[in-house]
Amino acid sequence: MTRIKELIVYKYFEQGQILEDMTWIMDNYDNEYYNTEDVQALYYDCIHGLVDLAGTYGFEKNLWHNYLTLLLVNNENVFSTACEIKGAVKGSINELALHDFEIFKELYDFDFTPVEEHLGARCFPLISDYQNVNENSKMFNKRIRDRICTLSVRLGEAGDAEEFMEDCIQFYKDFGVGKLGLHKAFRVAHDEEGVHIVPVTNIAHVHLDDLVGYELAKKKLIENTEAFVEGRKANNCLLFGDAGTGKSSSIKGILNQYYDKGLRIIEIYKHQFQDLNDVIAQIKNRNYRFIIYMDDLSFEEFEIEYKYLKAVIEGGLEKKPDNILIYATSNRRHLVREEFADKEGRREDLHSSDTVQEKLSLVYRFGVRIFFCAPNKKEFQNIVKVLAEKYEIQMPEEELLLAANRWELEHGGLSGRTAQQFIDYLLGQEPDD
Repeated sequence: MTRIKELIVYKYFEQGQILEDMTWIMDNYDNEYYNTEDVQALYYDCIHGLVDLAGTYGFEKNLWHNYLTLLLVNNENVFSTACEIKGAVKGSINELALHDFEIFKELYDFDFTPVEEHLGARCFPLISDYQNVNENSKMFNKRIRDRICTLSVRLGEAGDAEEFMEDCIQFYKDFGVGKLGLHKAFRVAHDEEGVHIVPVTNIAHVHLDDLVGYELAKKKLIENTEAFVEGRKANNCLLFGDAGTGKSSSIKGILNQYYDKGLRIIEIYKHQFQDLNDVIAQIKNRNYRFIIYMDDLSFEEFEIEYKYLKAVIEGGLEKKPDNILIYATSNRRHLVREEFADKEGRREDLHSSDTVQEKLSLVYRFGVRIFFCAPNKKEFQNIVKVLAEKYEIQMPEEELLLAANRWELEHGGLSGRTAQQFIDYLLGQEPDD
């Protein structure tokens, strides 16, 4: 008999239906009380579910082991969340977790041969050495998918429950657990059930080295982020300046560079600022470092959402958790639109200087402010040359720069974005091999 009902720490799996059905089959496949055809149909449904998961996650080899591993790396419980990023912990929880791992070890080692012989099925040999036609994963980046498959093999080969447990702890230390551990970036959704942090599964693979120039700006951003992920004091950060200069790309590059050190990013829009307290409540006790990211942030005269942001950053009674920073990009230095009337006191407001200070107080809550300016002609041409070399575009330099100059005049002026769009245009003109 399987001991699935004896689990103590690892319970309530999000995708646990296949586990429930398969363990029921293990216990009852030869029970004369049940109709064999019904049991057989349920078994085929389980096999279908495992193959379907392989298509979604890009799994291969032993799909039963892959599925069990997926349950283990996704189950956020008191043991797995304590081990995330930090590794092994002390206390009685280890004995309770080991008890559960003994049960899972039995599931990994279960011999399905008698089950298939009784049911007249020949499925398990096919799903125990499954060759996937498409290794791409809709849910994870390739590296995470590969690590789950690697962990699956290690757990299947573990000699005992202690070794099994050590392998799981190492995974939790390297990658974390659950959606916050296995994904890099997230967005916020709000429905009738409340506020949800939802993974973003398709992340641009931008690296800071891809951003040509802006060395001082990148250095300032890196120093602040490194201090943050290493547990030292760091500041909220505002990247402001001209459009198309790489502000958003720098944030994506920071994420890709420090993900392995526990950095995660949650993107939120200004109409969602009322949800900020709920978002923070969900992440403040986790071992990751979170950047709450606001892209293209600015406020018009009539918008008051910035008041929510001010309160969250510094103004509330509850101290902002140490594992959370706010990074924002904007084309405006002061985020909130200012008018001459604000400065010259021509408004009906009797205390016009208070109006100005009210607006400026938001930007002052960003301790690090980094300016990204548009490149001059020489810098723009250098960006074009570096990108052309990176993408192996074969064109004489004089001809390349002449075409680039024509392109920027017709497509938004001098900026890194314009240079990239020009290179993309050239790549699109090349015939396929």
